[in-house]
Amino acid sequence: MIAPVADERAFRHGSDHVLSNPRAERVKAVRALSERAVRKRAGRFLVEGPQSVREAVLAGADVQDVYVTAESAQRYPEIVVGAQDRGIRVSVGTVEVLDAMSADGQQVVAVAALTTHNLRELVDPRLVAVLANVRDPGNAGTVIRAADAAGADAAVLTSESVDVHNPKVVRSTAGSLFHLPVVTGVDLAATLHELRSAGMLVLAADGAGTFDLDDLLDVAGSTQDGVPDLSRPTVWLFGNEAWGLRDEDRALADAVVRVPIRGRAESLNLATAATVCLYASSRAHR
Repeated sequence: MIAPVADERAFRHGSDHVLSNPRAERVKAVRALSERAVRKRAGRFLVEGPQSVREAVLAGADVQDVYVTAESAQRYPEIVVGAQDRGIRVSVGTVEVLDAMSADGQQVVAVAALTTHNLRELVDPRLVAVLANVRDPGNAGTVIRAADAAGADAAVLTSESVDVHNPKVVRSTAGSLFHLPVVTGVDLAATLHELRSAGMLVLAADGAGTFDLDDLLDVAGSTQDGVPDLSRPTVWLFGNEAWGLRDEDRALADAVVRVPIRGRAESLNLATAATVCLYASSRAHR
């Protein structure tokens, strides 16, 4: 059982006072990490909220600072203790200071080094999600979270997609950003060629797809000419929220698959469709 934190003196690292000035330069520097140009220049990004900060600390991410209030430290002692165990500086601020750092942090904020991954890290991947031209931070983060939950080996974002270190993306992953490799800034054609060369099937998700996802699940594991086998190692390709996949991107896939809609809904949003597709592959791989 983790003992409760008695007071801020129990977890300060070299600080002799509680941060109390919301206009201090240190506070402004943390807040500024919400801007992409600042993140790139500083090589750091903002992690907001207890769930994301907890996962960053406990998963061994390169966290450099954790900021809490005395109250949030009492509420989430595992974050404080986990940071202490890893030698991460934990600073205490007032509610006003933490709110100035992040309006969405629930008085728990961390600063971490920018993370980079590449496809060469993957060894015999079975399931990969590729996002092409996905611009909405919430959608991108939710797909990363779904990929993590479905047991995917990686998520990949093309160079035209949203910055994965955007605060809303980070929040939307709910910590999954720290659980699986997320490769960013890639060329789509080259990436799919590399994954296909590793023996992976490339499936594009599209509402007008030739193949019905349920039908593919019914025959997964069998060999039928011209029918993609979901039991194979698979790359799922997902397109933009508004217009889907461009024709030239869709043409890069081995097959185009639609998620069946049995009710009266006109379509599924990107994150929901991606979750269904990733879990279909996860089931087929079992």
